[in-house]
Amino acid sequence: MSEHQKHTEFLRHCLRYGESTERRKLEEGITQVQRDLRCVQRATWLMAILIALVMAGFVYGTILVDNFPYNVPQFIVNLVCALGLGSLISLLAFVGLGLVYRWKLDQRREECRQRIARLLESRLGKSLTTPWRDNRDGEEDDRAGRVAGKVNDSPVKIESAARG
Repeated sequence: MSEHQKHTEFLRHCLRYGESTERRKLEEGITQVQRDLRCVQRATWLMAILIALVMAGFVYGTILVDNFPYNVPQFIVNLVCALGLGSLISLLAFVGLGLVYRWKLDQRREECRQRIARLLESRLGKSLTTPWRDNRDGEEDDRAGRVAGKVNDSPVKIESAARG
């Protein structure tokens, strides 16, 4: 499983904590786009294999058969050329379609991130961050390097691991 697929599955798992119909529609949309993308990827591989077979046929004919274009019936040469050209055009179309589906999946993932952020915000409250201060005097500042937030309406402070 690629990193892209792992991140998508993680987002879908996080999304399942919501109970709205919007969540269900978003999850179904992600599933449909993933299914379409897998189908297009398989078709792309099939076209690539067909192109490789056509090229192998021409190489075989050119190298190992005497008088290749004249010894073989013209119908077979035309058929192989048409198969190769059709496979090449289809390969380009499937690659373009795959890019479109990948773009749609990235859009759905972004919608999913936004939905999860709203879900976390509604359940945990808004997070507040304090900016890092440049403390060159060497003095310890209680606010520097800390992140403050609210969890269930009570303040929480988390100390940073990196101190400057």
